Amino acid sequence: MTDTVISSATREVVIGFNRPFVIIGERINPTGRKILAAEMAAGDFSRVEADALAQIEAGAHMLDVNAGIPLADEPAILARAIQLVQSITNVPLSIDSSIVAALEAGLAVYKGKALVNSVTGEDDRLETVLPLIKKYGAAVVAISNDETGISEDPDVRFLVAKKIVERASDYGIPACDVVVDPLVMPIGAINQAGVQVMRLVYRLQTELKVNTTCGASNVSFGLPNRHGINAAFLTMAIGSGMTSAITNPLHLETMQAVMGADVMMGHDPDCARWIRKYRDVPAAGAPTEGAGRGRREGGLRRRTTP
Repeated sequence: MTDTVISSATREVVIGFNRPFVIIGERINPTGRKILAAEMAAGDFSRVEADALAQIEAGAHMLDVNAGIPLADEPAILARAIQLVQSITNVPLSIDSSIVAALEAGLAVYKGKALVNSVTGEDDRLETVLPLIKKYGAAVVAISNDETGISEDPDVRFLVAKKIVERASDYGIPACDVVVDPLVMPIGAINQAGVQVMRLVYRLQTELKVNTTCGASNVSFGLPNRHGINAAFLTMAIGSGMTSAITNPLHLETMQAVMGADVMMGHDPDCARWIRKYRDVPAAGAPTEGAGRGRREGGLRRRTTP
């Protein structure tokens, strides 16, 4: 069994094989969000704060923080965003950037054990990112692509993941601190994308014994009713062994799918979390179920003696 422990200054989240699925909120990301990008570049983080609180209220266990804004000072903006989010919430964070200087700026101000998103299989990338992971005692998302790009062959992607896990070990980073992203491709373009991911996730768990994550919404890109596809994907991915995902917790279908899958996988003992979330609580003064309807609907009637 493999547990990946991520923490803030006061709270831990554990990603693991026999644990509830971990939702990493994706909303603090200016990619494709022009207003958010402009605000962050101008030093206005009010929307970042609102997005952080809304995602936690919706059930996110962690938050992904990205500051990828073209022509902006990404290291400074990312560090500031991390400090802000950590000042208003205690959930652990995923520090998300393709720029090594930004990752280090974020790690330098982070309180706790962060999840770094991400490292790929290129040798130069491994040689620059993995020393940072070791230096700051973080965990890292390993993306299963390398110099050759993203292979449609899940066996090739498995070998890239294996290479990253082994190289991390060379730097003293245990496999439990490597969370592999098997790369979810749009199923509207690649009909076997779902099957490929399920197969790969199963191998990653049983052979490499590592936890997994993904950008779940990628699977539905270009299709109508994306939330329905995302929900179906997540339930099947959880059944195949996936242990976390970067996704939008504000979508009800997504959260219901994840919580329902946890129930089916035995990761919600006695269905306690499901019941707490969805049980109907009678309003104050309202009659309880069966009240005033006589005993026949409620079960056996007591036999009286004449």
